[in-house]
Amino acid sequence: MTSQSPFKAHSGSEPRNRPDASGTVIQEYFRERVAAVDSWLDTLLPAADAPPAVIHEAMRYSVFAGGKRLRPMLLIATGEIFGAAESELMPAACALEMIHTYSLIHDDLPAMDDDVLRRGRPTCHVAYGEAMAILAGDALLTQAFRTLAAHGPEDAAIRLRVMSEVAEAAGTVGALIGGQVLDLQHENLAVNAEVLESIHRAKTGALIRCAVRAGAILGRASESELENLTEYGEKSGLAFQIADDLLDETGSSAELGKTAGKDAAAHKATYTALFGIGGARARAGTLCREAIAALDRIPRETRILAAISRFIIERKS
Repeated sequence: MTSQSPFKAHSGSEPRNRPDASGTVIQEYFRERVAAVDSWLDTLLPAADAPPAVIHEAMRYSVFAGGKRLRPMLLIATGEIFGAAESELMPAACALEMIHTYSLIHDDLPAMDDDVLRRGRPTCHVAYGEAMAILAGDALLTQAFRTLAAHGPEDAAIRLRVMSEVAEAAGTVGALIGGQVLDLQHENLAVNAEVLESIHRAKTGALIRCAVRAGAILGRASESELENLTEYGEKSGLAFQIADDLLDETGSSAELGKTAGKDAAAHKATYTALFGIGGARARAGTLCREAIAALDRIPRETRILAAISRFIIERKS
């Protein structure tokens, strides 16, 4: 991976956030960066045959099952705005993917959403048993913080700040675990828009917001730039969850790589349940526009992030 964006430098004669109309540039960007992230993950994770081998096999089974690598892409794309080096960005990007994968493993467990399909293959507990899946998730969370502590910027203050951001996003207060708790507590209950948004700002949005903030911190963004990027991350995180709710209603299991219709069957609190498909699509579009408007307040080349925001609401899986 290089630190250069594949977009041409902004000439000043066109809107800074105008994306490639065909989408080929963002596709190529993802292809190159995902390959780099996977290479780093292969290095940072314990080898599959390192004893006890079964836990490392289970960890790798879930990490390398595919996926969009959206959180790493957001962190990398944000850091590249400021010229951050690959050696600083990649460990943090991989740590976020480890945490995201751990959350998926645990989310699929029988005690949680009880799903048998993830990223187009049997879930970790189906392949390795429930106990090993729990431990694989635990191990990925631990490995994420080991990665953050051992790699990244030489500046100890920056490294500590990134670790703090990630820890907060993975925790219980307005964050990943807290959002999962709220999601479980509100199954089969009628919720209003405020409660629904609080669930998804935490469960899904926290890691996405963290990815953007961590990339900005690693890039030594100013406080003003960080503020606008935080707004971009928050809006994009909510848009991502709404898109997920729409896909759960409209997509097939083959397209999604997971069981379609699962949220509706479990009577989950979703945007489509509260606002309908049309209302949910309108809300996602509004959030995307607001996210890009936040980017427009940053006097830097941000078209990659704008394109990612559009990808979030237009994706098919």
